[in-house]
Amino acid sequence: MSAGPGDLVDINLAYGSTGLRVHLPSSATVITPRPRHAAPDPMATLRQAIARPVAGPPLRDIARPGQRVAISVCDVTRPQPRELMLLALMEALDGLIRPEDVVVLIATGTHRASTREERRAMLGDEVLATWRVIDHDARDRSSLVDLGTVGDVPVLLNREWVEADLRITTGFVEPHFFAGFSGGPKMVAPGLAGIETTLELHNARRIGDARATWGVIEGNPVHDAVRAIAAATGVGFALDVLLDERQRITSAFGGEILAMHAAACAEARREAMRAVDAPFDVVVTTNSGYPLDQNLYQAVKGMSAAAEIVRDGGTIVCAAECRDGLPDHGLYGTLLHEGRSPADILERIAASPVTIPDQWQVQIQARIQARARVLLRCDGLADDAVRAAHLEPVADVSDTVARLVADDPSARICVLPQGPQTIAYVA
Repeated sequence: MSAGPGDLVDINLAYGSTGLRVHLPSSATVITPRPRHAAPDPMATLRQAIARPVAGPPLRDIARPGQRVAISVCDVTRPQPRELMLLALMEALDGLIRPEDVVVLIATGTHRASTREERRAMLGDEVLATWRVIDHDARDRSSLVDLGTVGDVPVLLNREWVEADLRITTGFVEPHFFAGFSGGPKMVAPGLAGIETTLELHNARRIGDARATWGVIEGNPVHDAVRAIAAATGVGFALDVLLDERQRITSAFGGEILAMHAAACAEARREAMRAVDAPFDVVVTTNSGYPLDQNLYQAVKGMSAAAEIVRDGGTIVCAAECRDGLPDHGLYGTLLHEGRSPADILERIAASPVTIPDQWQVQIQARIQARARVLLRCDGLADDAVRAAHLEPVADVSDTVARLVADDPSARICVLPQGPQTIAYVA
């Protein structure tokens, strides 16, 4: 039975740790990833990826007794199943590598260090009791090694990483709003890079390139440089996973980093990228729930996913919890507050001869706002703080969309309940 124009449907948006139930017009187009099925035995899936890689030899054929091993993992802003992946690697290295010769490096990029509680939740007691764990610090020059340049990028990498005999990346792959896809070589740079490297990788020219976008790797000036750094500095083995909406492993890929990542990206593209026939007037989006929506900085990704399919002059309604605020660390908030408007922010960035940390996130947010109105539903920021970030605060997504439809009964509405877990594009 077809629904009438005034009928509503219940939709659960990925928001914080609990979700957010909204009531939206039944005529809305709801876009989610293609069906994904959690691996029935995730440890077996990881073991197979480690023992039967996409390319290159199995990990046990690479590891040698006496080697120092460094393993990179995502920081707390990413939903990587770190503990399970590290336990699978621990099993594979057992009997070959002494525990005291292994260091786990939390690839923070330019983000803050993890707290003790976060480390326990991220890595588990067994990993913490067995292996050393260090948060990468992009601003501590004593912890970095200058490796010269790769292309036009000065390369400074974590000393523990560079001096290891065997380097292993771990991550998860999903579309990324300016690097094409996450995971793989991003776990080297910017994950373990010095601030100078990250600033060059994220400069206004690269971020402003039309190819620096969702799902594009080859020809993307950001990802081209990231791949070149990983290839030039050496990765012994790489392990990536794909996840479902509940952050469970669906598949795993291991082996030589670039071939492994290409295979993982191909599957992620099939699952997550969906074509639409025309832009929408209103797009409701999220930032995929916690931990991805823990601050406004991260929530720009959800806005960017919506921007792919909103019409010029349309409206984006973003629901992101932002329990960690803007956040308070970094320069994201400072850069937003210095600009009088999104247009002024873009002018300032274009005129600046240097790249400032967090500039890239502000640049992308301002570029989105230059062509669409952006409304924000969040619990972690006061309305004044949202306005100071040049966004419009709303208390209720359902009521907000109802008002937008009342103003334009013919408005075409799209909903991305899982935010950037699904990347729609106009075909």
